[in-house]
Amino acid sequence: MLVVNTGSSSLKVALCNSAGQRLLQEQRSWDASGATGLQCLLEQWLKPLLHSWQPAPHLVVHRLVHGGDRFTAPALLTAEVVAELEALVPLAPLHNGPALAAIRWLQQHSPDRGQLPQWACFDTAFHASLHETAFSYAIPAAWRAQGLRRYGFHGLNHQHVGEAVARQEPAVRRLISCHLGAGCSLCAIAISTDGIPLSVDTTMGFTPLEGLVMASRSGSVDPGLLLHLLRQGVDVEELDRALNRQSGLLGLSGLSGDMRELRQAASQGHPGARLAIDVFRHRLLQGIGAMAASLGGVDAIALTAGIGEHDTALATELEQALGWLQPLLWLRIPADEEGTMVRQCLSGQA
Repeated sequence: MLVVNTGSSSLKVALCNSAGQRLLQEQRSWDASGATGLQCLLEQWLKPLLHSWQPAPHLVVHRLVHGGDRFTAPALLTAEVVAELEALVPLAPLHNGPALAAIRWLQQHSPDRGQLPQWACFDTAFHASLHETAFSYAIPAAWRAQGLRRYGFHGLNHQHVGEAVARQEPAVRRLISCHLGAGCSLCAIAISTDGIPLSVDTTMGFTPLEGLVMASRSGSVDPGLLLHLLRQGVDVEELDRALNRQSGLLGLSGLSGDMRELRQAASQGHPGARLAIDVFRHRLLQGIGAMAASLGGVDAIALTAGIGEHDTALATELEQALGWLQPLLWLRIPADEEGTMVRQCLSGQA
């Protein structure tokens, strides 16, 4: 099975077997500012790959960031479903738009000319269990009626973490999953006695911009600050670009959005790097406290994704700062969105 993860400026593909194990994985970047950047990458890179694989994939699974209220389980990409997904593009234009472009391209250019079944899995789906009190913004009813609410993201990996912890540590009932990479989010997960994880709360909201400090995304800021900038004449596109691509660790440090580079620079006395790491950790600790409150306590905290899996200094700092939560089990769970997507789709076909 071919797993396609189309990002706002990258394309990652993986070949997986029926157990969800990755047989190979490759990734390329594309120029998000170019009108044909993604199309060129699909034609010049993915097309030769598709035709070189033997045996050819018999199913394609796409990761879509946003499924809205409608898509809370894997979906076979029929013409009707694709049309519904087109209507959701405004909710996540940087991600859903390119993903749909890849879907349409594969319909035309797959080796069997469109006969290859395509499925979609949604990063919002795991959070469909959020209670109204957790997903509602305190905004006018007319706005809420438009679907302006908290959806949550990184759901595929948070679900994987919940399932992995349920298998490894069956006594755990209250889990905080910490997805810490270029994008960062927390998820408060309740695990039932039969090992089923349920999303109770999460830090991302209407878009993946809410919540924690990230590599180049700001995380939560006072809406009044944004109104202030708009009144100063900053236009919407500039605001979007600054919040998504020039903020976070990059904006705080003035150096990089890569935590590895910041650790090295901080050890050499770089003040911006130190500030970025300190603010990142401060907001992360706040978020963990909030997720613990939503769960009524916590049995385990699992670190996952690039920073979560590999930054041993951060893991140590968190354990020391959260000593008051003892007794507490600390885990590191490798991210596995691809395997989760394959297993979900095969389950949906059964």
